[in-house]
Amino acid sequence: MFLGRVVGEVWATRKMADLEGKRLLVIEALDERREPGAPKVTPVVAADPLGAAFGQRVIVAFGKAARVACGGDGDFAFEAAVVGIVDDFDIPAAPQSWRANPGGEPRASSAPAASSAKPRKKGA
Repeated sequence: MFLGRVVGEVWATRKMADLEGKRLLVIEALDERREPGAPKVTPVVAADPLGAAFGQRVIVAFGKAARVACGGDGDFAFEAAVVGIVDDFDIPAAPQSWRANPGGEPRASSAPAASSAKPRKKGA
């Protein structure tokens, strides 16, 4: 598990059936100093069953724990999921950047932010 921040959203028209109806968020880890040696993969695309907003801090789980958090027996085609939306934390040594909300206010809609994006059709 790791503590991260929602930095974006992903839309895919062609995907595995397991991903149908699942919101996919781009999460960037807050702690850039994670140890030990295994290379970290960031940002991470994670399924979001909780409805986290842009800029919010979240807890992300991997593996079977992530898949079970999205319901069922954990046999899905994804590896990471948002399992908590962080209200606050008490980490005395945390840098101030962990508390900042670089995205401003949470987005009111799940539509793409880029103006060049095509409008989504109803029922798509």
